[in-house]
Amino acid sequence: MRRHPFLLFIVLLAVVIQLSGCYHKKTPSSFRLSDSIQEAQISRRIAAGGDSILKQKDSTDDKWDGITDKVDSLSFRVKHHYSPGYNFVVTSDSLMLLRQQPEEAVNGMRTDSFAVKKGKEIVVADVRILPYDKQDSVWIKIATEDYAFGWIHEGRLLKQVAPADPISQFISTFSNVHLLIFLIVISIIAVGYLARKILKHNAKLVHFNDINSFYPTLLAVIVALSASFYASIQLFAPETWREFYFHPSLNPFSQPLLLNIFLVLVWAMLIIAIATIDDVRRLLKSGEALLYLSGLAAVCAVNYIVFSVLTLYYIGYPLLMAYIYYAFHVYIHKSSETYYCGNCGKRLHRKGRCPYCGAINE
Repeated sequence: MRRHPFLLFIVLLAVVIQLSGCYHKKTPSSFRLSDSIQEAQISRRIAAGGDSILKQKDSTDDKWDGITDKVDSLSFRVKHHYSPGYNFVVTSDSLMLLRQQPEEAVNGMRTDSFAVKKGKEIVVADVRILPYDKQDSVWIKIATEDYAFGWIHEGRLLKQVAPADPISQFISTFSNVHLLIFLIVISIIAVGYLARKILKHNAKLVHFNDINSFYPTLLAVIVALSASFYASIQLFAPETWREFYFHPSLNPFSQPLLLNIFLVLVWAMLIIAIATIDDVRRLLKSGEALLYLSGLAAVCAVNYIVFSVLTLYYIGYPLLMAYIYYAFHVYIHKSSETYYCGNCGKRLHRKGRCPYCGAINE
């Protein structure tokens, strides 16, 4: 019977592998938070934080090629989440930039281009709107580290770059579908190996043969809750998440409400992880503690992958409720075992016959 939860993990991971290929193609929810509400929240945050876009001088010279003035610059910043002066890092093999003006390319004139290699940092120098460009009306002027300038469509640019901020790059890495599939495969191998090892040696594992500490259970639940909440923001408030992606912060009180909750969960995860490691070291020997923490890490990895993907398809919500009930039910059940068998040492709910070895305990 003990093998059934592990088999359920494997089945869930197999389902996630099938869905992860469409991870970035998920159709936005029809119940998503209105863009106008999200933009109002972003505008208030920009005003409160003193964004550099608000510090521009009110001058008729401060325009993007005559058709976009300061007011439109703020609108562009709110809708697109970046503005001139914003730094990106090239993530594709190369980024091709047009040497000539965008109008020349739109009108079919002969143009030349140059490449910016992967890993190079670039900065947005200017923005130009060409309404008659049917492919993409937004053109971005880029300045490179070598003081070279070139133009590119916004759509092409954003597919080949990531914000230069380390937190943004971390988010970009863990949102990569290829890495997600790699993590799934590694998690399957790790869970399979640890399950075999734990079942063979009757080692400790969170939810199944747990230690007398509430922290591991709480950590696993918070990881699942954070993953589900992270996916929910992407599903129902994508512009809010994009704003955080372009302008991240570890301060849980400097963002809109949804992001405040998410950051509180992240900090809680870190604090509880430290408490968990300290408790495990106190309760188990070094070898057993390492195996237990490895098993806990594998369970948390499974929780992150399963709930962050399945929540995008709404399956994650009932699954999360069932998981939270199961986790706390198992812990309360185990914590009520206050007796030990005098023969095999197993924990018991009450005196009497041991269900493990059959010995009588009085």
